[in-house]
Amino acid sequence: MKKHPIILNLIGLLILLSAWSLGIALLAERIPLAKLLAPTPTFAHLYDLLIHNIMTEHIAASMMRVAVSLLLALMIGVPIGILIGQSKWLESMSSGAFQLLRMISPLSWMPIVVMLLGIGNAPIFFLLTFSAIWPIILSTIAGIKSINPSWLQLGQSLSATRIEMLKHIIFPAILSAVLNGLRLAIGVVWIVLVPCEMLGVNEGLGYFILDTRDRLAYSELMAAIVLIGFIGWALDALARAFRQDWLK
Repeated sequence: MKKHPIILNLIGLLILLSAWSLGIALLAERIPLAKLLAPTPTFAHLYDLLIHNIMTEHIAASMMRVAVSLLLALMIGVPIGILIGQSKWLESMSSGAFQLLRMISPLSWMPIVVMLLGIGNAPIFFLLTFSAIWPIILSTIAGIKSINPSWLQLGQSLSATRIEMLKHIIFPAILSAVLNGLRLAIGVVWIVLVPCEMLGVNEGLGYFILDTRDRLAYSELMAAIVLIGFIGWALDALARAFRQDWLK
């Protein structure tokens, strides 16, 4: 008998919660402070943080940074992907450099970016955009390569202009691939966001993590970690739903 996906998801979450509780119980036998990281105080502090709007400013700041960086990555990555996908020599020339840059952790650039751009939003935008651009470029290239050549030939036979080819043939054909790349980019950006928000800003989820550590507020710190997980899960679910609805 086939079970509903929601039920299976809930079972998985219950298993995770049980493992969390058991792990903290075992750890608390040697480290009493570990009790502060248990599910009960964590969710109690999470409720307090949300009900008193303490996290509203931090969530809004983080979401703004994510949205701006994803928009920049799309504006830069999609045109680059289209150009490379249509040219074999461009692809051959850029593949080595792209693979080299892609495999460098964005966090490795933090000291250099801070030195060049200072502290604040500018280095965060750069690092998040740098993180997001690679899945978008690679997905766009894959989308270009998957276009049926007969569609391009049809456009050329009808004397379609470059703009018309992009609007009526190329963009609709690569949309699914671009949305896949965007979903991957969201996951990468959300992971990189927290350490990036420790670069001298005074709001954001990463800043709040740093603040709770300095205040030794470990239950609040764990609550923030859980909140980051829930928001990341929601963003991924929205990206999936958007892609499915758009491609219907």
